[in-house]
Amino acid sequence: MTVESPRYPKRTWAFSPHRPSVTAVLVGTAVTVLIVSSWLYLGSIPNNGRSVISADSLSRSIEFIEDLTGSHSSSSFWQRNNWGDLAQLAGDTLAMSVLAAFIAGIAAIILIPFAASNVLIVSANGPRRVFQVAIYGVIRGLFIFTRSVPELLWALIIIFVFTPGIFAGALALAVHNLGVIGRLGADIVEDAEKPPLQALRSTGAGPLQTYLIGILPQIARQFLTFQIYRWEVIIRTTAVVGFVAASGLGYQLRLDISFFRYKDVGQLLLVYILIVWIVDAISTLARRAVR
Repeated sequence: MTVESPRYPKRTWAFSPHRPSVTAVLVGTAVTVLIVSSWLYLGSIPNNGRSVISADSLSRSIEFIEDLTGSHSSSSFWQRNNWGDLAQLAGDTLAMSVLAAFIAGIAAIILIPFAASNVLIVSANGPRRVFQVAIYGVIRGLFIFTRSVPELLWALIIIFVFTPGIFAGALALAVHNLGVIGRLGADIVEDAEKPPLQALRSTGAGPLQTYLIGILPQIARQFLTFQIYRWEVIIRTTAVVGFVAASGLGYQLRLDISFFRYKDVGQLLLVYILIVWIVDAISTLARRAVR
């Protein structure tokens, strides 16, 4: 089959579909059977005397949705005083996310050259090379450790040192995301073009000069894209970290769930959806600007 590209009308691309192998068919069939069997098994498990998939479960779900929207409450879902308080909590949540993204991004930029083999490990042999490899392994291990521990656990650890609040939550988010951003940034640096680095080293440039002059200009746009994406993820994660950091929408969400105030929970979820939508729009514009 040949398809003509509208962008290049004088060029064509030929596609030659291949028949799937017997192994691929068997694996696909086995996965399909497992998925269907899992759902059938899930539907047959009794859950507090009720089937997971049943008319009773459906009616309870509808009742819960009505509670979230305030249909069973005498007070209005759109009370202005409540929304004013939520706006302040949303500001705390945004401040926590921005601070976390800033701390993680700055720390990653500082540590990335020590986790990139093409920047740090430049000696041919000898004790200096052993030292460079050791530093490389330590920083790589730090990235693995920080991203392996969930944000909620980091928050539980940090609030024993700092007072619960915006800074404690931001620090917990920053520590976890340092490992993610650092690993992605180090991989980008190691994939950078080699000729500029070789030219800089031939003039006597050291690792720091090579990183600042030869690598950062190459990876700036891609690194900024990863940073913006992680900010989107941090915004969503503030709901969990706020449970223990006692700040932002997450903490209020914990209180409302504990006291079964489902109408207030519905308001919080609506605010979160609005914040994520705004952040997504900002990040989309920023990514387009740096392309």
